[in-house]
Amino acid sequence: MNEVGHLVVVGASLAGLRAVEAARRTGFAGRITLIGAEDHLPYDRPPLSKAFLEEAGVPIPTFRDEKVLRDELGVRLMLGAPATRLDTDGRAVVVGDRTVAYDAVVLATGASARELPGGRDLAGVHTLRTLDDAVAIRAALDSGARTVVIGAGFIGSEVAAAARRRGLEVVVVEAAATPLVRAVGEPMGEVCAALHRRHGTEMRCGVGVTGLDGAGQVERVLLSDGSALPADLVVVGVGAVPATGWLAGSGLLLDDGVVCDETLFTGVAGVYAAGDVARWHNPMFDRPMRPEHWTSAAEQGAVAARNALEPDAATPYSTVPYFWSDWYGSRIQFVGIPGADEVRVVDGDVRSDGRLVALYREGDRLVGALTLDAPAHVMKYRGLIMRGASWRDGLAFAAERRSGAAARPVSRDLDTDAIVDR
Repeated sequence: MNEVGHLVVVGASLAGLRAVEAARRTGFAGRITLIGAEDHLPYDRPPLSKAFLEEAGVPIPTFRDEKVLRDELGVRLMLGAPATRLDTDGRAVVVGDRTVAYDAVVLATGASARELPGGRDLAGVHTLRTLDDAVAIRAALDSGARTVVIGAGFIGSEVAAAARRRGLEVVVVEAAATPLVRAVGEPMGEVCAALHRRHGTEMRCGVGVTGLDGAGQVERVLLSDGSALPADLVVVGVGAVPATGWLAGSGLLLDDGVVCDETLFTGVAGVYAAGDVARWHNPMFDRPMRPEHWTSAAEQGAVAARNALEPDAATPYSTVPYFWSDWYGSRIQFVGIPGADEVRVVDGDVRSDGRLVALYREGDRLVGALTLDAPAHVMKYRGLIMRGASWRDGLAFAAERRSGAAARPVSRDLDTDAIVDR
């Protein structure tokens, strides 16, 4: 740790903040600089597509105020301008015309939302990645905008749910025949689509968008089946790409993110990565992964900072990914990986509007679990997967949980978020 006098964290994100906090917790007394592209202090992104949109007046979900960052954590803040280059030979981060030298650096620049061609030419067309995006979308919802969501992923689905909770009409357009196939698999994707329909959200699956039309302001979404949807607000939720453009020529290996080993080391001296921008080898599943999840970003930021400060004592980051999504008052939670040989519902009924638990099998191993309104279950399955449980073990545990639930009803108010390090 004594060899590092200045730690630079690029990205005033959740991962970036956790890197700063972890560095101070380890006893690091050197300088820390936090560089952020946005003017805002680090803020919590999940509420932006959930509670922040559902009603006016929900405050900005900032993690720490400026006094805590500057005075208690001793951070030099450089906000409002993105890093433009990483000079790994000179060990410096370039921000416009400024150069910030580092002894160790954690890259936590996250990802950028994909856009539709022509989307920037019309008012009323938004992606949802930043606080400014959320503020603009909330204002449109406040005015009762006719809403079309392009992409039935988790962000798009949460926006649609927020609009419906306000009593607004909303249409979700999804190019795939089944939404969320890559995230949760086809059978559970159908369950998610049914949840939308039960709450009055129109789903247009298996149809693409050919264009956006309007005179300065979006008025219609043109579809590949020849139809058109009237719209005052269009939210584009068609995925994100890791923010690596500024790293071209740095010598880092870039392939769907910054490629890292199991310790989040990039292979270039002093450079580690964390969060949505990092593609690292996960020992838990023995494969490269780049999960865009809150929990992974928080955990990785802390690990990357500790390893950057003490590379000789670097520890692997091994995890079972976890994420959650809130729709229409229901909570979907997932642990593990979705690419499975089998998905089996072990509790509940896919045709009902109630609690459901599904397990995912790869070979003879339990690798994933999805729950709908079953908060007491999901972390139990995460623990099983962490311990390398077999498929048979997973099914036996599910049977035990079913019999126990019959005798002891589970409270739907259990706060499972308290289980993870928020």
